Amino acid sequence: MGILHPGSMGAAVAACAAANGQRVLWCAAGRSAASAARAEKYSLEAVASLAELLDQADVVISLCPPAAAEEVAHQVAEHGLRGVFVEANAIAPERVKCIASLLPEAEAVVDAAVVGSPPVGGKSPTLYLSGATGPVEIVAKVFEGTAVRTRWLGEELGQASALKLSYTTFQKVNRVLAALSLGIAREHGVDAELMAIAAKRNGSYLAEPEYVAKTAARAWRWGPELDEAADMLAAAGLPDAMVRAAARTLERWHASKDDSELTLEAALDQLATPFTPSDSPLGRPAPGR
Repeated sequence: MGILHPGSMGAAVAACAAANGQRVLWCAAGRSAASAARAEKYSLEAVASLAELLDQADVVISLCPPAAAEEVAHQVAEHGLRGVFVEANAIAPERVKCIASLLPEAEAVVDAAVVGSPPVGGKSPTLYLSGATGPVEIVAKVFEGTAVRTRWLGEELGQASALKLSYTTFQKVNRVLAALSLGIAREHGVDAELMAIAAKRNGSYLAEPEYVAKTAARAWRWGPELDEAADMLAAAGLPDAMVRAAARTLERWHASKDDSELTLEAALDQLATPFTPSDSPLGRPAPGR
């Protein structure tokens, strides 16, 4: 199996395949020291080039930031792939189908979506799959008996991605709303009272103020995912303004990428700091804006 690329989720997912007896390859060319460290931690096997990875892998999983999905697919298409390509990025169904059209030589393209936290420390995410049954069974077998559970949704490409973005719309927007609620409450000195109210309500994101800093650290990934969700809403004729606003709000945390030391207070300070959208690498403007 090949993984493109070993980010925090990709490396942990790949590690489950390796623990299941799979030989897992990653391409070291052009990758960061952090990627190399994650790959070493999970005993992934480095190869010198993408061509070498594609020549050897029966299954290749693309798991990267949404904006890079087509670039990765074009690189794979340029070198050629005879095996199964798993498109596991948080992108709209239309993009999945476009990516499938770029890979006519592949044995098959499987649409996939990871829902849940990386499979470490006892956590067990679900890898939702859609596509033809034969290739889906090949992918499911790679993770059989591991912390990565698999579930087939149907034969239509895009179903897994649609489920991911549907959940993203709810979960990530609510995390952003919780941060904004805490920010305005802090501004008026009633944040402790707000959290006391939230603590009485089961399942309220407001009852998890410590997650605001985690949201800030992940904003660089979440913003583009919400833009994808907004595109899907617009394509369905549904209002997309709320989701796009959440994506733009996440841009205020552009300086906190993967900052594990960020505190709640610092995250709220950043949220209240004016910024220039054009300076942010996170999202992109809505179509036509």
